Amino acid sequence: MTAIEIASVIAAAICMLASFIGCILPVLPGPPLALLSLILIKLTSLGNALSWAWIGAFAAAVLFVTACDYFVPAWGAKKFGGSKAGIWGAAIGMVAGLFFLPAGIILGPFLGALAGELISGASSKKSLKAAFGTFIGFLAGVGLKLACCICIAVYAAWSLRGGF
Repeated sequence: MTAIEIASVIAAAICMLASFIGCILPVLPGPPLALLSLILIKLTSLGNALSWAWIGAFAAAVLFVTACDYFVPAWGAKKFGGSKAGIWGAAIGMVAGLFFLPAGIILGPFLGALAGELISGASSKKSLKAAFGTFIGFLAGVGLKLACCICIAVYAAWSLRGGF
């Protein structure tokens, strides 16, 4: 293996690890980083076992999961009776929660949705229900991203099992 290939494999490993962190922290794009790790490995001599067809299928899955990540929390809020104010509150809470890691990532969207609903004049019971829906949507988005990254990591490990 050349020095460039070794650097590519190291970069791929870093991207794969960062992808799992990115599933929880909205600052890092988790599934796209996992996909990048596959592409980096494919471009080395170790990547002969990786299929471009599978990489393409994973790219489609990454696009789907990334799109869902934006819509699932809003869907959860709507499903549980939330309004646009609650959805905006959840988005603002998610950003604010980044300053209070790790609990802020979980509590930020919940408290933001609750505050947004309360500010818009909803009852405390309705506001709490909408905040809970936003929280469930957030967890569903994290679950989808984790599932995608796990599938990509398992495929990479399975394909490379004889490569090292």
